[in-house]
Amino acid sequence: MADNARAGRMAKRILTLVATALERDIKDPRLETITVTDSRMTGDLHDATIFYTVRGKNIDDRPDYKQAALALESAKGQLRRIVGADLNVRFTPTLSFELDSVPEASANMEALLEIARKRDAELAELRKNAKPAGDPNPYKAD
Repeated sequence: MADNARAGRMAKRILTLVATALERDIKDPRLETITVTDSRMTGDLHDATIFYTVRGKNIDDRPDYKQAALALESAKGQLRRIVGADLNVRFTPTLSFELDSVPEASANMEALLEIARKRDAELAELRKNAKPAGDPNPYKAD
């Protein structure tokens, strides 16, 4: 069993190798919209999980997650060969790809925060002209 520091270093190196290979070595137009965001290694250094995001070709386009997953699956063997050639380990780790959900969750959280900001602004505006209920001096003097 390898130590966690070594697994972390290998995960970082695999992230760099895969990102570079997707950008320079593998000639598949479906891979142009993929950005590699993170990678994780198992403790035994046999499996690597690579997280990715997909953007649309244009600003108005929606990302095509299905095509991106198919493109990564078809390039998996080439990517593993590239990773194995660069890493000096006995066993080249198997690669698996997972869609990174952090950007979508972050965008959702930003939308919720914007709604809260608008509601706070509305309440602040209502508070400006508000008057307390009841008498100005609620304590009775006898």
